[in-house]
Amino acid sequence: MDCVEEEVDFNWEEYLEETGATAAPHTSFRHVELSLQSSFQPGMKLEVANKGSLDTYWVATIITTCGQLLLLRYCGYGDDRKTDFWCDVMTAELHPVGWCAQNNKTLQPPEDNVYLRAAIKEKYSDWTEFLIKELTGSRTAPATLLEGPLRGKNTVDLIVVGCILEVRDASEPSVYWAARVQCNVGGRLCLSYVGVNDSAYDMWMFYLDTRLRPLGWAKENNLSLKPPTDLCDLRSSSEWTEALDEATTEALKCPLPLEVFKDHPDLSTHSFRAGMKLEMVSPKEPFHICPVSVTKVYNEYYFQITVDDLTAEATPTHVVCHADSPGILPVQWCLKNGVGLERPQGFESLDFDWADYLKHTGAEAAPDVCFPNASQSRGFCKDMWLEAVNPLQPSELCVARITQVKGRLLWLRLEGLTKPQPDCIVDVESMSIFPVGWCEANSYPLTHLLKTVCLSQKKIAVVQPEKQLAPSQPPDAPVNLCSPMDTGLVNGKYCCSQLFINHRCFSGPYLNKGRIAELPNAVGPGKCAVVLKEILSMLINSAYKPGRVLRELQMVEDPQWNCQEETLKAKYKGKSYRSTMRIVRTQDQVSEFCRRVCERLQCCPNLFGPTIVSDKCPENCFSQTKTKYTYYKKRKVGRPSLGENAQDGDMSKPARRRKKRKAIFVQKKRRTSIVGYHTTESPQDSDYYDEEEEDFEEWGSEVSSSSPREEASAHSFKDVPRRGRPPRRAALQRRATHPGPETTDRSSPRRTTRSVSYSQNQTAKNTHTKTESFEEEDRLVLETNPLQWSVSDVVDFISSTDCASLAKIFQEQDIDGQALLLLTLPTVQECMDLKLGPAIKLCHQIERVKVAFYSQFAN
Repeated sequence: MDCVEEEVDFNWEEYLEETGATAAPHTSFRHVELSLQSSFQPGMKLEVANKGSLDTYWVATIITTCGQLLLLRYCGYGDDRKTDFWCDVMTAELHPVGWCAQNNKTLQPPEDNVYLRAAIKEKYSDWTEFLIKELTGSRTAPATLLEGPLRGKNTVDLIVVGCILEVRDASEPSVYWAARVQCNVGGRLCLSYVGVNDSAYDMWMFYLDTRLRPLGWAKENNLSLKPPTDLCDLRSSSEWTEALDEATTEALKCPLPLEVFKDHPDLSTHSFRAGMKLEMVSPKEPFHICPVSVTKVYNEYYFQITVDDLTAEATPTHVVCHADSPGILPVQWCLKNGVGLERPQGFESLDFDWADYLKHTGAEAAPDVCFPNASQSRGFCKDMWLEAVNPLQPSELCVARITQVKGRLLWLRLEGLTKPQPDCIVDVESMSIFPVGWCEANSYPLTHLLKTVCLSQKKIAVVQPEKQLAPSQPPDAPVNLCSPMDTGLVNGKYCCSQLFINHRCFSGPYLNKGRIAELPNAVGPGKCAVVLKEILSMLINSAYKPGRVLRELQMVEDPQWNCQEETLKAKYKGKSYRSTMRIVRTQDQVSEFCRRVCERLQCCPNLFGPTIVSDKCPENCFSQTKTKYTYYKKRKVGRPSLGENAQDGDMSKPARRRKKRKAIFVQKKRRTSIVGYHTTESPQDSDYYDEEEEDFEEWGSEVSSSSPREEASAHSFKDVPRRGRPPRRAALQRRATHPGPETTDRSSPRRTTRSVSYSQNQTAKNTHTKTESFEEEDRLVLETNPLQWSVSDVVDFISSTDCASLAKIFQEQDIDGQALLLLTLPTVQECMDLKLGPAIKLCHQIERVKVAFYSQFAN
């Protein structure tokens, strides 16, 4: 077997579930948490237009933010939250404090808000006196966030391509030079120095890096503005100056808002002195820790560290550090934590000892007081997964696993690299590590794991003549119309040849024929258990309800089989299911195993197996409909179909043959259907129909319906209440203008999705076991204007939909009708912390409210 690595589509959620691995918590990445915060801060003041009267405004305070939505409270209400209201920054008329005075607009409370006016009049003689007291010492929202191209954007989004920043020199803390933003990936910036057009000199930094400052910082703080030392020779002095002047003029036309730097940390003062020794992660190759020395102290904030190298011809490696620089450690840290320390180049002794080394160099160790946070771990643990920057290729982000955690250092194994490299070492506060899913959220490529696939080599089979003879068959055996495919000789009794998936064969009630058609024609060859597990996993994922198929597969067992246990997994509607199944190991039992699985799933015995069906299946399953085939297989397999008793006594009384009717294939539209199913059925079958989904379009399209009279003669009916979670519906009542009798005929075993209608008085909440009939309508009919809904009204509506589990979030976040209409998919995902699937379901319900609002109340 030749083993090669191939690139496959990578999904974090599936990978973590399959491997049982754990993702590093998002809260451990402080820099990412800060980057997701809104530019608006709670407590900021705004001037908001009054709805009741033109050209009048009143001051409001930001209570909280949700994307571009702001929860505001009028000044004068104090801590009373009853009248808090949501508004969209992109659509509402909002202005910074002072805008009315500049534009001769009136500041007064809303005229229709009698309570607010009375509350203020009790304590103050006029509005001006109240506002002076309210606004003294307060902070207004920046004008750039309320108008213009940066309106409503988060802090990270304020940094656009072409912005100019100043970057501190890597080797001189008092020297800065301008740099232009070439790319912004979630706050991770690709920068190029002004005057340098070669992308080879581009650098990547997170926007919170202390080396980044706004344009003009160096001049304001009396610092030097010079190009980096190693780039000075690329241009003449006049060319550098001309490039800087052009960039400055360009930046003044669209200056970078200072809000970008509001979260930059303040530097702490350090206690280092020149000559002190310490340990540090190697700045050039962050794969080991080495001894370093403090060689220069610039000021109370910055000092220079040089990697120890005792060879005469060594070129010194310098790096500028501050008190909170990542990767600096006290002497003996490696010894205390069981980590190897790289011996300095040129050091004669093979065994490095700090006491001997300090004595040999005549230096002192930096005291522990210089390292206040040496043991901080921020919640990272061994074997957690994350995304990390490749230190040798800063533009590349890789899937990474934490192999060990020591103090505040992490050892990361980067996956998917073309050339293997040792585990890289990063600090827990490093801005080069990110939570799982960060690259996907920012549309940036992620270097992920490569899947190892073994390819079988072609072999020449030498077969003895007597081994070519097919085994004799009994004379009464049915004619075999399936031609086995010659796939070559596979040695060993634990290996099997290819197993074929015959797409034209009957798929049964559990499997979706459309998904079956997308599966490959064959799987294998290989070890029996491996091939069977792969093909069973495909069938599970092709099921209408994978969890049900898992339970059915657990029943396939024979004490005489030579089996091994394998864990099969399934995902359905965000939930994961697992079960352990015994799979045969030897080649001679594969055929029988496949047939038993097919019988259990009530599909054609030839749906998959070692033989391939050519033009016609020997089971004649092509012409069978679901209903007729189930009746046909009932006697053959011994499994009762729906509506039939499982006892042997009833087997002698076959049900009346149903009138054959042409199957009608319907994809989108549904017919009117009854809510409950009325049938006398075995407990097993009842469980199946209770759990099945309401939108089995393909199954429903294959069922042959019988007339109500024939159905009634074949079955006795009774009400079967649904079990488990509450039904996903709020009843769409028939209008008084379209009365109709309730339907009592039993429909085909196909459930239809019911659209949702919301009634303000909640009469639909009464539970009835009475059978009701509903029409298929997607349009929602509202009895009240959603703009007037209170928080409780919104909660009641969400509770009446298939998103009832999310109603608590609307209650906690005080979302009323106005805020509900402002919600979009991005804001729902961000503010409610929902996965994509539940968020889309919720937004579907919100969109239905919006459509109903525009059709009923907008005019």
